[in-house]
Amino acid sequence: VQLQASGGGLVQPGASLRLSCVASGRTSITYPVGWFRQAPGKEREFVAAIRWSGASAEYLDSVKGRFTISRDNARNTVYLQMNSLKPEDSAVYYCAARSRGSMTTDYRVYDYWGQGTLVTVSS
Repeated sequence: VQLQASGGGLVQPGASLRLSCVASGRTSITYPVGWFRQAPGKEREFVAAIRWSGASAEYLDSVKGRFTISRDNARNTVYLQMNSLKPEDSAVYYCAARSRGSMTTDYRVYDYWGQGTLVTVSS
């Protein structure tokens, strides 16, 4: 499975962005997908994850109510809608998928990773 993340950019505080993660290759695999982020000098951090069915999702506490993860399996795409962005949301955002197992916040067990897309929130 290859993942391609896009949608990052430079925005002002309070603005919105929508990140996309498109899967190609063995996309018939049913897999949970997660979004993670990494700011300079910091460890990679879980942001959100969603089951293949889309029936449930998990979020980092600090993004609850502002970010929404969703997926369109017909388009092999997972989205991260980010509203009310804050400077502390600035980071490189990565999407990742598991080849087996359940949805999890632990980035170490994700098997496939996209290349990352940079989000900068600054006035």
